[in-house]
Amino acid sequence: MAEHSVVLFHSTAHAIRAEKVLAGAGIQIKMIPTPRQLSSDCGMALRFDRGDEHQVAATLAEKKVPANGIYAI
Repeated sequence: MAEHSVVLFHSTAHAIRAEKVLAGAGIQIKMIPTPRQLSSDCGMALRFDRGDEHQVAATLAEKKVPANGIYAI
């Protein structure tokens, strides 16, 4: 099983907003270049521990931060 997941975005602005929202919620995240095998939309993605996936999705939905999907890496 993958140790990390990434959340992808349509724009850099959404990635930066998500970074602030998730960090404010106490979730450990790291901004990384989007893995090429996943997308070419936005150059930035947020990596986090796989176990936090549900919390990440719920927090982004609650704060209305648009995401382009969450993927295991």
